[in-house]
Amino acid sequence: MIEVKNVSKSFGKARVLSDVSFNVGNGEVVGYVGLNGAGKTTTIRIIVGVLNPDSGDVIVDGYSVLRDKRRTSERVGWVPELPIFETEFKALDYFVYLAGYHGLSRSEAIKLGKELLSRMGLEDAMDKRLSEYSQGTKKRFALAVSLISNPPNIVFDEVLNGLDPQGIAFFRELTHEFKRENKAVLFSSHILKEVEQLADKVVFIHKGRIIGIYTVEEITRLAKPSLKIRVSSNLEEAVKILSNYGEVVAGDMEITIKINHGVNPEEIMGELVKRNIGVKEFRSEERDLETFFFELIKEAEKR
Repeated sequence: MIEVKNVSKSFGKARVLSDVSFNVGNGEVVGYVGLNGAGKTTTIRIIVGVLNPDSGDVIVDGYSVLRDKRRTSERVGWVPELPIFETEFKALDYFVYLAGYHGLSRSEAIKLGKELLSRMGLEDAMDKRLSEYSQGTKKRFALAVSLISNPPNIVFDEVLNGLDPQGIAFFRELTHEFKRENKAVLFSSHILKEVEQLADKVVFIHKGRIIGIYTVEEITRLAKPSLKIRVSSNLEEAVKILSNYGEVVAGDMEITIKINHGVNPEEIMGELVKRNIGVKEFRSEERDLETFFFELIKEAEKR
């Protein structure tokens, strides 16, 4: 379990994180969503112990990242957006070298390296130099390395960036596998469709502040679908009728309505017809995570 507690961080005069708090439970997949520069990577670097917060703390399975960095590091597997390695090494040789820092003998490291590299789909690339690896295969190698200690917590920082569909599918399935193994998984991503498909809960950050934490079920309930309706006459009457069913925005004979939970669009159409409103167009638009996120930002900017 990962507990981020009131974490703040500044670089010079620039405040990057302000009182950030959220949890990632065992067997839970949490998406971390924000615009570029929102503070996602800084948060993750504090979680894995690369940076220290100015205030606050991160607790990993009961251990403080400030007071017991060695134990927390052993319990978190981290894949950064752009993994950096000594690229002239062959993959298996470099894995064995890194495994030595975990106290493994050479024979143990070779055995584990073959197992994990194969699990990452790199069984045919173990003897290739890392300089020959694509960005996607470097991320797979980074993941293999992060699993040397079989950590119960996994952190992905924009791991899906730059991957082809096959690579995205690989990490998607692996995330499901980690969840089945009761690992806590935190991942930041700009690919919001993937966040919707993978996450149990989503943490939204904007300008260094948490602006919302919602389960996917809550987002589905709160992200009301909208209707686009174009009328040929009686715009004011149509707006009056539609206001009974949700939030209405009108202009130039076109009306957008964010319908209330439980309202059937067919009911709305029937009421318009009954009131002799000329309807030229009537279409439903499902609300997605992206729309929900930008509405949270809009609300946050008003505060």
